[in-house]
Amino acid sequence: MKLDQISVEKPNSEDGLDVHALVERCPPLDPNSSYCNLLQVTHFKETCSIARKRNEVVGFVSGYRLPDQPETLFVWQVAVDESARGHGLAFRMVQSILNRVQNKNIKYIQSTITGDNNASWALFNKLARHYDLTVNKSIQFDEERHFKGLHATEYLAEIGPIQN
Repeated sequence: MKLDQISVEKPNSEDGLDVHALVERCPPLDPNSSYCNLLQVTHFKETCSIARKRNEVVGFVSGYRLPDQPETLFVWQVAVDESARGHGLAFRMVQSILNRVQNKNIKYIQSTITGDNNASWALFNKLARHYDLTVNKSIQFDEERHFKGLHATEYLAEIGPIQN
């Protein structure tokens, strides 16, 4: 699949169920309710990106600005269909969010990532290289303390300040 065959844009209210289906096809991502995905593609559309090949949804990045840190984009989830992996689509979707006029004041990008999520670490390292920065890493949610042993530790990955 060629990247130029894929469009990247803001999602719309009709994309919620397609996003839900995409996330379900992308284990080990935690699927949210379809209603949550509807809220993402409507309430948070300015900080989300959707990728389509023809009319098929092949990628989605959900994000939001931290309420007490509006210059920080928190990347909640990155889903790329298996057919579209390995072509830099996740990077392109994040860049699409950052390149929007209303997001020009975003200076930091954060996410929580488990230690074994190589794809997400690769994305954050690529973003850091692009902005000539490093990824700062610290424990955000501990496996025992926050998840009672039911989920791996989530590390806070942060890049910034970026120059848009």
